[in-house]
Amino acid sequence: MTSDRDALPAHRNPPEVDRVAAAAAAVAARRARAAVKAAVASGERSPLEVARTAWSDADAPAEKSLRVRDLLTSLPGIGPARAEAIMGELRIAPSKRLGGLGSRQRSELADWLAARGRKRGTSKLVVLAGPTAVGKGTVSAYIREQYPDVNLSVSATTRKPRPGEVDGVHYYFVDDAEFDRMIRDRELLEWATVHNSYRYGTPRPPIDRALDAGDKVMLEIDLQGARQVRDAMPEAVLVFLLPPSWEELVRRLIGRGTESAEEQARRLDTAKVELAAQDEFDVRIVNSDVGTAAREVVDLFSAP
Repeated sequence: MTSDRDALPAHRNPPEVDRVAAAAAAVAARRARAAVKAAVASGERSPLEVARTAWSDADAPAEKSLRVRDLLTSLPGIGPARAEAIMGELRIAPSKRLGGLGSRQRSELADWLAARGRKRGTSKLVVLAGPTAVGKGTVSAYIREQYPDVNLSVSATTRKPRPGEVDGVHYYFVDDAEFDRMIRDRELLEWATVHNSYRYGTPRPPIDRALDAGDKVMLEIDLQGARQVRDAMPEAVLVFLLPPSWEELVRRLIGRGTESAEEQARRLDTAKVELAAQDEFDVRIVNSDVGTAAREVVDLFSAP
């Protein structure tokens, strides 16, 4: 007696060898697409070149089958949320692959990639860091007042606003749930918990918009944050602000009068560790005079 299972057409039960071959082919295709994404992320290949390869008549299955979303998220500074917004602007469905785009979509995506490349080539991200009491905040405030064409990033924090602080100007004040979402959606370039209480981080979308527009952007953050930015955006220029001397750093810290003797000693111990990290940075600037140091930082935006 023949069972229903035995009566199924041959195409419903492919031989084991066919299934193994299909699985191997799928793995090879995924690896090929991953290699394309890695090449874009490292700068070895431009996203526009990858897109044009997918649209040519050449045999390029990895490029043709690469999702537009995956191509965009391979670019520095573009996470899933940003990629989704860009595809919405270009009227491209989330599931679309490069090879499946229509002529209008291909033209608009190519224009967007070309424009981004030109603007990013003329813009620059400068990260200012340094030891405690070196004067990072003072130099940043001077740049904000004297060089309005430089965009200073605004940090997000989970603490409550202090008297006189304005949301979106001094900080973006968010609750823990929103901060968790920003971490989850990769919207923070860097973040940390400070003094075992509140969290601080640098929102990425405003920085991406400014860089995409060809603007100058500066971040003033601590060493830990600078390292995270370097990993996330290797094109950033990292600047280490130095005191004229160790004695001057001690004088500035004690002269502030904002910490107890125990806190001052702890911060000075931390400063010694921070000063030892200066060789990790691209540029070192001595803060002997605030105006001079600020000008040297701003000059980096036009330096080769």
